[in-house]
Amino acid sequence: MPKVAILMGSKSDFGVVKPAVTILKSFGVETEVRVISAHRTPEEAHDFSLNAQKNGFEAIICAAGKAAHLGGVIAANTVLPVIGLPVKTDMMGGLDSLLSIVQMPSGIPVATVGVNAGENAGLLALQILGVKYPEINKKLCGYKQKMKEKINSDDIALQSEIEQL
Repeated sequence: MPKVAILMGSKSDFGVVKPAVTILKSFGVETEVRVISAHRTPEEAHDFSLNAQKNGFEAIICAAGKAAHLGGVIAANTVLPVIGLPVKTDMMGGLDSLLSIVQMPSGIPVATVGVNAGENAGLLALQILGVKYPEINKKLCGYKQKMKEKINSDDIALQSEIEQL
């Protein structure tokens, strides 16, 4: 069974992370969700990243706000794909988190989704897994088809509503 780690710098980030957990589980992917801080528990972050592949993880989502170093710290010690999930902050509305994650130095890539975009972080992890797991790829195709059908249905409903104006 595919396995994705979801790390967050603080338990208060769980609301942002929850959509990622939900979408991954709906596709049958095992998840392990942890609170690990790049700054407050650096030894745990280091140990986790060094052992992630050995522990069966195939991708890692890292949610963090403000300085948002978690994804980079994890990516520095693993060759697994790391997905940064910037968390909205009061100070800069999440721009600080976004820039901290997306501006990684050469050689340490961290894929980055939008601020508070937990569902997209989960979907990106699924797309990465879909390269290896045909059943996930097939489910993703079905997921996108349902989105297409909903948009087409919404368009038809809107056109009907406009005609009645």
